Amino acid sequence: MMKGFLLLLSLSCLLKFSITAQQMPQYTQWMSHQFALNPAHAGIKKCIDLQTLYRAQWIGLDGAPRGGFVTASIPLISKRRKYLSARHGMGVKFENDRIGQIGLNRFNMAYAGHFNFSKDTRLSLGMYAGIVQFGFDPSTATTITADPAVLKDASVVSPDAHFGAWWNGLNYYFGLTLNQLIPSRWPMGNTSKQRIHMMFNAGYRFNVSDKLTLIPAAIVKIPFTGPMVFDINLNLDIQNTVNLGVGFRRQDALIAMIGFKIKEQFSIQYSYDYTISSLRNVSSNTHEISIGFITCKPDRKGSANCPLFE
Repeated sequence: MMKGFLLLLSLSCLLKFSITAQQMPQYTQWMSHQFALNPAHAGIKKCIDLQTLYRAQWIGLDGAPRGGFVTASIPLISKRRKYLSARHGMGVKFENDRIGQIGLNRFNMAYAGHFNFSKDTRLSLGMYAGIVQFGFDPSTATTITADPAVLKDASVVSPDAHFGAWWNGLNYYFGLTLNQLIPSRWPMGNTSKQRIHMMFNAGYRFNVSDKLTLIPAAIVKIPFTGPMVFDINLNLDIQNTVNLGVGFRRQDALIAMIGFKIKEQFSIQYSYDYTISSLRNVSSNTHEISIGFITCKPDRKGSANCPLFE
């Protein structure tokens, strides 16, 4: 009885959190997957970039969030026709997110333009456009008494759009994203709908030596109708082969990350979130793993660099 009560209470908190506050999926490895957050990164690299990530949040809690994404980004014009001329890129993203009986699928195509103001400074602007499918699956839902409103499945498909801007110099970057620009309604409740969210992130690269790079970074998420959320990360890159990171998420978790590159083209990264909120009483922690592949190699083999600043 007590276990069932705690489960219902926890799921109620999750649903309230999802509907009235953050509606966008949350990722710990956001710094390594900028295109998944910001369409302005479409084709920003001079090669094909493939990435996939899976996140299992609050292990041990029934109905806890599960999700991830698959992305592909490619430059349309990889070589400049003249000095500092604009370049363009495109990409696709499929994203899945599920909390209990609530599921969400997004499919977006992206286009971005990249404009250099000098050799080392660049402004990128991009758009995601596609569809979002929101659904409710009652197959695993239980109620004290039969409730047709809860035990009826529902699904709706709506247009989806996001805008992104990106500015970077030789050793720093700033990113801004406006998500869910089309406020489509959900198939539950009279006022539930997708709302505009804003994200801002920034980072700076310190070249400790030719083989070590230290990058502090932060991301701020503003849902307008809920509390602001922010992450602070510190990442150490060792010879462009191994990276180690630690982080903190406000009122949520302490973070540890580790990643490896294989032959400078394959990458794998794992992160662990140690829950510090009250949810720790009914759940364990969060795990995230990602795998990536790019078709180009860094200009400086074996030295400290970062594709965010290429």
